[in-house]
Order: sequence, then structure tokens, then C-alpha cells
Amino acid sequence: MPSFLSIRLSEDAPKSTQALVLYADESRSLGPRGGAIWARTGLDLKKIANATGFNGRPGHMIDIPAPAGLDCERLVVFGRGADGEGDSEAAWTDRGGSLFAKLDSAGIHEAAIILDEPGLTPRLVAALAAGARLRSYRFEKHQTRKPNHKPLDLTLVTDAPRDIEPALHDALAVADGTILARDLVNEPANILGPQEIAAVAQGLSEIGVLVEILTEDDMARLGMGALLAVGQGSRRPPRLVVMQWRGGRKVEAPLAFVGKGIVFDTGGISIKGAANMEAMKGDMAGAAAVIGLMQALATRRAKINAVGVVALAENMPDGNAVRPGDILTAMSGETIEVISTDAEGRLVLADALCYTQDRFRPSVMVDLATLTGAMLVALGHDYAGLFTNTEALAAKFHEAGRISGEKVWHLPMGPAYDKLIESRFADIKNSGGRSGGAITAAQFLSHFVNDVPWAHLDIAGTGFGCASSETNASWGTGFGVALFYRLVRDNYES
Repeated sequence: MPSFLSIRLSEDAPKSTQALVLYADESRSLGPRGGAIWARTGLDLKKIANATGFNGRPGHMIDIPAPAGLDCERLVVFGRGADGEGDSEAAWTDRGGSLFAKLDSAGIHEAAIILDEPGLTPRLVAALAAGARLRSYRFEKHQTRKPNHKPLDLTLVTDAPRDIEPALHDALAVADGTILARDLVNEPANILGPQEIAAVAQGLSEIGVLVEILTEDDMARLGMGALLAVGQGSRRPPRLVVMQWRGGRKVEAPLAFVGKGIVFDTGGISIKGAANMEAMKGDMAGAAAVIGLMQALATRRAKINAVGVVALAENMPDGNAVRPGDILTAMSGETIEVISTDAEGRLVLADALCYTQDRFRPSVMVDLATLTGAMLVALGHDYAGLFTNTEALAAKFHEAGRISGEKVWHLPMGPAYDKLIESRFADIKNSGGRSGGAITAAQFLSHFVNDVPWAHLDIAGTGFGCASSETNASWGTGFGVALFYRLVRDNYES
């Protein structure tokens, strides 16, 4: 997608720019460099703040023509909030998104941002830049009458730009991975089928990711009867994509990330209602996030071994489609009675999880899926549902979610829920009904994990269709890339 934002670091503000941006706290006080710049105007900041209702809270802004003596056209003051309120990376990421949105709406296309707060670390400056990059994202690829957007050139003015460069590189790698995931989720299914997504993943080989694409014949030889059954009603054959990033020691077991990639979900024979079915192009948001994560890890040359596996299929209701009542044999050998063909995500994940743990013996395995409408009912659009067989992993995810802003909520699992998916005719059935629907889906997946530390994230409410935020105004969110990145960097990377 075209870029609407460029970012550079500098120790000094440009000799001339369209706008100079300063930050003020709730006391309406500026930092040392910002204060010196304002002093050159000869204006009373508090008097102007009173006249404009500016109180230093996030989202408040003063925008005035620059007085004589300043090398800019406009002088802008943004509120940063109270001390301690904006100290987290998530807060600074939101601040960067707000910065882009307000400058863009004000018609400013060139700005120097004075970042002179005490204690402003390289990671916080990088988070600001990442937030601006994320908010600048627009998906206009298929519009023939595109709005005439002017790119925004940002100069981040700090005392030690060289110290910030590594953190900026890492933060933008994660932002760009999120943007890749958004692109994939936003694309319509007629353009992006299993083979096309596999081709996007194959493109990561250019940055050092080892990529394999398993075809129908490959999956049949492996006994992936569950994944193949989901795709058999479509003219577009399923694919299983395996991506490996080898940045750690050779003997080090990898972390594994598995994504559900249903490129379009009609529900199959258990067909969905027509209302809002167009949103089911986003049922591959889990796979999109795994691909975006693998790009981010490779771009920043992460010191970790990681495997990304995405199970790609289209769930369609033709004469060859799997039926309710059919019994499938998964790669694990376990038999599955199909109760609902609209509970297809857990079928493709069953084989993908089995394959991943069987081949790679990962130290940790995580799957990500827009799996159940029940999760949307339970948590809405603000949290993803977290299920795990390891309490220590749940704690790591909670902390990663807090820092990244991609929040999770831990839900229960246990033997009692297994009773809901017992089958009269097979080892297990793929739906336990409405009660505890997100939990029984996770319980189903646990049958294909064995004893590897594992977590399942249900992103039905966070993967697409959320309200606009400070960092995202698009339909697809790219949820999961930043969360997984924090999990890796803070807990596993050497």
C-alpha cells in the first residue's frame, strides 16, 4: 500500500517547516526546548490556553499562525496529560496516532515534533513514531476516485537521535507487520484466496524467512482429513504454509504461531444468514497476523527461532462440501463428527496444530483465530479471549497485552467442558452448542496439542470491524502482531 507518512530523527529542528509541534502537560507547562521556542513568540501561553479551552489533556490542541522570528508557518501545542499518565509504550503509541490524525486533518503535511520531556526513553519515542505510522494506514487500493492525500513528513527532534534509531527500527518493523496483516484482512476474497495468501507468505523468503507451501496432495499424504474437508466445497484448493525464522541457536526449540486462514466463510452447508456475510472475508485474520509477525521478526533480525503455520481454505457449500453428520479423521488419528460445517475454523486448526507440534516440537505453541461468535458476545471488541493449558503463559500474555495495547482476557477450560463435545458416533464432535461456545471450541483444540505449552486466542471481536481507535481507522486491525512481538521480545528473545 502507498505510504502516507515519512519519519526521520534529528537533533535540531529543520531551518524551516510548515509546523512546529510542542507538547504541554496538564499544568500547561512545556519542556525546556519547547519552552525556549515558545518564549521567542513573546506570547502568554496560559492566556492563549484559557482563551482556547486548552488544558493539556490528551487530544487538546492549540494551533496558531507562527509569530515573526520562528522558522515555521504554524505553531502547534498538543496536550500530553498528567505526569505518569503517558509513561507507557501503549500511551505513546496512541499519542503518535493522535498526532498524525490531527496534523492530517489540519492540512499540515510537514512538521517537526519537539520531544524534550525528561525521562523520554528511546522506546517511547519509537512508540510515538509507530503510532503515527499505524494511523496513517489507509486501504484505498480498489477505489478509482481516491482522495487526494498529501503525505506527512515528520521530523522527530530529540537530544540523542542515534540512541533512538535501533528502537525506531524495531517499532516500525512491528507497525509494518501490522499493516501487512491489515492489508490481507481488508482484501476481498475474490482477489485473495488460499493460493494468493500463500504467495504473499512466499514473498517473505526475500527477507530470510524459509517458506514451504503444502498442497492438497501433501496434506492428503499427511492424513489431514479435517483441514481438507473444510476446503473440499470450494473450487480453490486449500494450502498449508510453513514459515521459519531461524535467528536463534540451532539447538533451540522454536516458538510456534498457528493462524486460522479461512479466506471466506459462508458457513458451508450450515450456511450463515445473508446479513453481514461480507465480513467473512476477514475470517483469515489469524493467519494474516501470523504472516505479519513473521515479517516483523525477520525485518528486525530477531534472535529467536520461530515457526509460523497458516491453514488456508475457503468454506463453500457446493455439491462436494462436507455435510453435518460426516465423520472425519484428523492427522492425529482422532475421529471428528461434524455437527456444524460453520464450526470449520477448529477443524483446520486441529490439523495445523497437530502438524506443528509433531514436526517442530516447539517450546511454546500459540494459535490465533477469529473462531467463535460467542467470543464477540462475551468480550465485545476490546479484548481477545485467552485460553491456555499453562498458567505461566497466561501471565506472560496479560503483560504483553498491557504493554502493546492488544489486550487479552483469560477464560477457563477443564474436563467438564469436554463432556459437551463428546460424540455418540466418533471420538469428538466439532460443536458443543451455544452454551460456553468459545470455551468448548478451545477445549476441542486442546485435543490436538498434546503436552506442549499452548495458548489459544479467539480474536473474533478484535480482528476486524472494530470502532476506530487512535492508531487504526481501517476495518482490518492487524490484531496480534504487536501482542506476539511483545511476548517474544520480553520473554523469549536472547
